[in-house]
Amino acid sequence: MADSMRDTLFGDLPIDVWGANEAAVEPWLSFARARDAMARGDTKDAVAALAAVTLMPGLESRHSLQAWHFLRGLGQPPPVDVQKQVLGVVVEVSLDTGLDLVAGYADHSARYWNYSGSGVVWDRPDGSLDAAVDALLDAGRAVVVHIGPWEGPRRPPPQPDFVRLNMLTPLGICFGEGPFAALAEDPMGGRLLGAATHLMQRLTLLRR
Repeated sequence: MADSMRDTLFGDLPIDVWGANEAAVEPWLSFARARDAMARGDTKDAVAALAAVTLMPGLESRHSLQAWHFLRGLGQPPPVDVQKQVLGVVVEVSLDTGLDLVAGYADHSARYWNYSGSGVVWDRPDGSLDAAVDALLDAGRAVVVHIGPWEGPRRPPPQPDFVRLNMLTPLGICFGEGPFAALAEDPMGGRLLGAATHLMQRLTLLRR
């Protein structure tokens, strides 16, 4: 699986990548405004543009995550009441053959990428996967209250036979990782892995 596919899942791409879309619609217009303001050193205008993105109704979850990612970089942490809202969960399972990824987001979109590079993109054409996505998010909420955000750059994929559970929040990525067998036996980790497996199976059926 290409790193470029993995990189799109976490809501932490650089502003010159995420903000480079020239579509004349929101939220791309606000991201472009923020990118240009940051390039000229106008932090105030950049913060205003990004804060407006976080308040847009019906926003795709990855847009929200990106806006908070840029705001944190400008010294603007999210308010306490939204810091650990789980806007997405990404589960990475590292196999000898490569990396499997399944992701679900608060907007009920979902992604599955197989180690071979094949995958499924679900942008919620209907509500048939809502319950499976909600189960993954609920399991992530149960975990995130016990861990803090990762302070450094996003880590590379886990080592073989390890799994990483990434909860995506306005405060950043909160994750836990370990051997697959150990996390599967943990009450919270096992619940999350079970929900991720169910969502992966539902997504895989869409390829048939």
